[in-house]
Amino acid sequence: MAATLEVESTLTDRYQTTVPETVRRALRLGKRDKIHYTIRPGGEVVLTRAEDSEEDDPVLGQFLGFLARDIATHPERLQAIDVSFVQRLQSLTGGIEVDLDAPLSADDE
Repeated sequence: MAATLEVESTLTDRYQTTVPETVRRALRLGKRDKIHYTIRPGGEVVLTRAEDSEEDDPVLGQFLGFLARDIATHPERLQAIDVSFVQRLQSLTGGIEVDLDAPLSADDE
């Protein structure tokens, strides 16, 4: 059985930390790479390297490619969003405050 390697890091006042070198090497992380967190029911958190979503989802990549080709081939098909549509969206969402830093509730996850 392989030995378990353990490392620690410290949170700053802004809840930031440096990923220890041993973890960066194990996950093959470079600058600007993303980290994926999996939180298990017992409170254990597993860090893995986040993969590029376009590369992971060939259907999404093909769809985005289709859109790019269609826009390049037929730019005349592009239409501006109607002002009344924007106003309708604003009337439905106006006054709703959103704190992007607030944790999600269990219902929102």
